[in-house]
Amino acid sequence: MCADDIPPKADLTEAQWAAERGTPPIPEAAPDRASGAAPALRRRTLLASAAAAVAVGGLASRTPARAAAPQKFPLPAGVGADGSLSVLITGDAGTGKAAQYAVAAAAREVCRAEGVALAIGLGDNIYENGPESGHDPEFADKFERPNTGIDVPWLMVLGNHDCSGIIPGSGGNPSRGDREVTYAASSRRWYMPSRYYSVPLPAGGSGPPLVEFFALDTNPVASTVMQTDPYFTWDGPYMREQRAWLDGALSRSRATWKVVLGHHPYLNNGVHGNAGAYDGFVIGDYTSGVHLKELYEQVVCGRADLILSGHDHTLQVLEPTERSRGTRQLVCGAAGKTGDGRAHGRTPAQWQDFSSHGFMVAKIAAGRLTVNSYTVDTATARARLAHTFSSPPLLAPVA
Repeated sequence: MCADDIPPKADLTEAQWAAERGTPPIPEAAPDRASGAAPALRRRTLLASAAAAVAVGGLASRTPARAAAPQKFPLPAGVGADGSLSVLITGDAGTGKAAQYAVAAAAREVCRAEGVALAIGLGDNIYENGPESGHDPEFADKFERPNTGIDVPWLMVLGNHDCSGIIPGSGGNPSRGDREVTYAASSRRWYMPSRYYSVPLPAGGSGPPLVEFFALDTNPVASTVMQTDPYFTWDGPYMREQRAWLDGALSRSRATWKVVLGHHPYLNNGVHGNAGAYDGFVIGDYTSGVHLKELYEQVVCGRADLILSGHDHTLQVLEPTERSRGTRQLVCGAAGKTGDGRAHGRTPAQWQDFSSHGFMVAKIAAGRLTVNSYTVDTATARARLAHTFSSPPLLAPVA
């Protein structure tokens, strides 16, 4: 969410916000809960492609055949010649504008040179309001075309702009995220089997995974406005289910590296600030992100090596702190927009850039992870290696 989208008070509902401004609310299509159809989409279930229609009598001749689901780019089944898995990290990309295309072109060249086998999209995939359906043409304009040639699976997470309500970027209508889950069935690149999920890699291995990614939906606990759907309130069924899933998945993971993906950061020196005090708000259950702070601190910190986030349109390699219990935060949200050029927080950082477009590449090996941060000159679509760091795993893998 851009700074100028922030409503004047914390935790207003979208209708209250609209009323204060004299703006009539935009009606949202209400799901028919009595039919049972909506909960099937809204809960953490795999939204696969629709089953083929059953041909009955003359109906078959009048029913057009559905196009076959495309063959997905496969999840990496091994590591590179150097023993590492190379992963592209981007965030806040989906503007469809020249800067996004330039960053993607620069990343494409780096991916070819580095043998990248996987990519990550950290939310705000479709600016400004998210897709209107699971087949919205914006998916082509703001994801497929820019990333042509980066032909690997993209682990995608939901951002606040993907779940807009009346206010662009409010995160006030999380159910819109189901459209991005639906889209995964028709894209070779887009990987989002559910609203939150985990992926252990390399795929199909017999031993413990090298790395496991845990993709979160942070919107219901970091929206700019109050959630009015009881299912998506900060303490409602959805967040209780997601928290229990994450706690159990981290406990069960045998991966050497555990990496949590969430659009909204835990620690952040950019304009949006840290969870618990987003955008200067420190009260209420939503705008401040206080309950996301609790989720990170109580479930993630000290148990995962990295938290990867976007939301702030900056590039930051932050140091682990006492409060993070060794977990390192990376902010990588500059693939489509940039920050305001200055730091707003004082979390210790190895390196940070508040004014450039860019992306990161992680090279994950058994004993060491290296992250290369690139800035991009959008006029020439050329990347420059701006910073590199490496680290051993935070914790010994569980036997």
